[in-house]
Amino acid sequence: MKCPRVAAGSHGPMLLLLVVVAGVCVDSYKPVIIVHGIFDGPQQFQNLSRFIKKVHPGTEVTVIDLYDDLLSLQPLWKQVPDFRQSFNSIMKNAPDGVHLLCFSQGGLICRALLSTTPNHNVHTFISLSSPLAGQYGDTDYLQKVFHKTVKKNVHFICYNKFGQKVSICDYWNDPHQRRSYLRNNIFLPLLNGERPHSDMKAWRENFLQIEKLVLIGGPDDGVITPWQSSHFGFYDSSENVVEMQKQEFYLNDAFGLKTLDQRGDLVTCVHSGVKHTTWHSNFTVFRDCMEKWLT
Repeated sequence: MKCPRVAAGSHGPMLLLLVVVAGVCVDSYKPVIIVHGIFDGPQQFQNLSRFIKKVHPGTEVTVIDLYDDLLSLQPLWKQVPDFRQSFNSIMKNAPDGVHLLCFSQGGLICRALLSTTPNHNVHTFISLSSPLAGQYGDTDYLQKVFHKTVKKNVHFICYNKFGQKVSICDYWNDPHQRRSYLRNNIFLPLLNGERPHSDMKAWRENFLQIEKLVLIGGPDDGVITPWQSSHFGFYDSSENVVEMQKQEFYLNDAFGLKTLDQRGDLVTCVHSGVKHTTWHSNFTVFRDCMEKWLT
């Protein structure tokens, strides 16, 4: 609960002091849970944690310390249950709700958490430069995982039971191999409702419990490809970008994205000039895209 503003005057400061000392109210903010991205860990989010605590003093900020660095390559369905344990332990001690701030690959882990966790109390879900509609690009990150492999050949590695044991393959979305993606990718097509499954209705209901979805990304990211994937846009078979509102999963409202948009609870924020590894240390991005949603 936020303390009321007290009008300036001879009694204002004394009244405010009495109110605070008496414990009638204290400034408080919802806890913020941060989930890191691929090849990351808590160390990379020290600046972001400081930003939050500076503008919202007293905020409890937790960067979940799981699957750091190379361990982030573990399959996402293996990571999700372990992240859920930490997520639940924080959530149960926050009756007024929590905020979920998730970077890059972490945004997909958080979507899976929200979809598969009934009765969660996440207020705002901030997805920071995450490949929400998939990834398809020749980037430095691709070379770290599959050395000397170009994007057009990655489907040979990813779209089988062995490839699905590597996290990046769980959201590799080759627009030229649509049938194979839908048939063999066991993560993103389920999360996006692109492949029907028995839990679709429950996952949609769970996801729609959030009160605000904030999508952040930009054209100079250099890793998320296309960068519009951070806003649920993606390539068609000719590698032309199709915006979110024209994606089939949006039109079908497969997991609740259209409903959030129609509710007025979907926010997009685009920033130019920001490289992928600097989103979480850029105070301007924090101020413009995150600060107001983390109260």
